[in-house]
Amino acid sequence: MSQLTIQNLPELPYALQEAVNRLRININFLGNEIKKILVISTFPNEGKSFVALQLWQQMAESGSPSILLDTDLRKSVMVEQYGMALQGGGSIKGTSYVLANDISIEDAIFHTDMECGDILPNVDNVVNPSMLLESERFEQMLAYMGEKYRYVFVDAPPLDLVSDGEKIGSLCDGAVLVVRSGVTSRGMVKNSIRQLERAGCPLLGIVLNRVESAKSGYYYKKYGGGKYYGSRYYSNSYYYK
Repeated sequence: MSQLTIQNLPELPYALQEAVNRLRININFLGNEIKKILVISTFPNEGKSFVALQLWQQMAESGSPSILLDTDLRKSVMVEQYGMALQGGGSIKGTSYVLANDISIEDAIFHTDMECGDILPNVDNVVNPSMLLESERFEQMLAYMGEKYRYVFVDAPPLDLVSDGEKIGSLCDGAVLVVRSGVTSRGMVKNSIRQLERAGCPLLGIVLNRVESAKSGYYYKKYGGGKYYGSRYYSNSYYYK
């Protein structure tokens, strides 16, 4: 397995680190059947990739074998944003390449500096990845990762832009929906919840991101259907894509 270094992992303020830790603990309480977790948002720039990466990092550092799978095949910036590079040089063969070519899924996964943390980022963005995501090979990829790792964190494209997120969600055990505080409307959140339900992907919780400091603390809002969904993570005034 090739080694991948991540040079630009952000150093989080204590309060933010603890907020992600609370989210990690709550996910642990969900039980052994929840393994493949979709991390998704309604719109771009709500912080889903940051939440996915932080959850994956904390799970791996806590000793739970975890993998971060980048399935945002249209507009992924993960490799560039976090400074990912192969040890010893060379080009990274990411998710879209693996799905489009006959190479071993096991050999395509990268190990990182974290003993329990592996990753498969996306490098080559494609205009229409629907065929790749609807393929039997993608199902095999998720099934393999679900067997090999305790947690599979799937960073998916936003629900409001394309249908990719629903398809990916149909193969996951549950979803964490990232919502940007003060920007994403209640109606759009309700619509995203309906999309996940239609895909057969249970909503595990809502992460309320970019909350002003004065609003810190658990946030509960009734989005419809008599159900309450609580956030588990707060970024305060920090900005992350």
